[in-house]
Amino acid sequence: MISDKELATRVALSGDQVAFAEIVERHQTPIRCFLRRLVGGDHSAADDLAQETFLAAFQKMYTYKGSAKLSTWLHTIAYRQFVSMTRKQKRMLVMAEVPDEGLDPREATDNEILARHLMGLLGPEDRACMTMAYAAGMSHADIARVVNQPLGSVKSRIHRAKLKLQKWLKEHDHSIPNGKKPKQEGSHAGSAA
Repeated sequence: MISDKELATRVALSGDQVAFAEIVERHQTPIRCFLRRLVGGDHSAADDLAQETFLAAFQKMYTYKGSAKLSTWLHTIAYRQFVSMTRKQKRMLVMAEVPDEGLDPREATDNEILARHLMGLLGPEDRACMTMAYAAGMSHADIARVVNQPLGSVKSRIHRAKLKLQKWLKEHDHSIPNGKKPKQEGSHAGSAA
């Protein structure tokens, strides 16, 4: 299997479209998922941004130096595309309510609905950091590169976002299930399982 760095080198040196197609194949799903979370579940907007991300990546592949993982570099471009879109529209795409689009209530779990709502409570930068940390599994150092902020700022942003979400959950009497069934009202504490 050819490494991402080797594929990127082929694209940068000769515009190798086969190598770039392999890069897209490997990274399009995580980039689309990342962008969907940023735009609050709007699949169409996320797909448009993903397409713009990969177009920009192809055009700027010569700038990729390999000091960070290619996935981090692509997330950086995707994040910048998102920021650019929000500036152009002069309105934030933060959704305070659970969006209907893209979420089939028959297939969605309560956790998915709650998670989407919670992410809608965060601003775009906080949502991006939380998404990269927990959904994409990126390190704080990689996130700092993507959002072009100091490492300490990223750690603080993630910490504050977690506190905000925990506070909302507590104030609204929600909890994240831990796999145990909650007690039903009127159940007997002494009943055998």
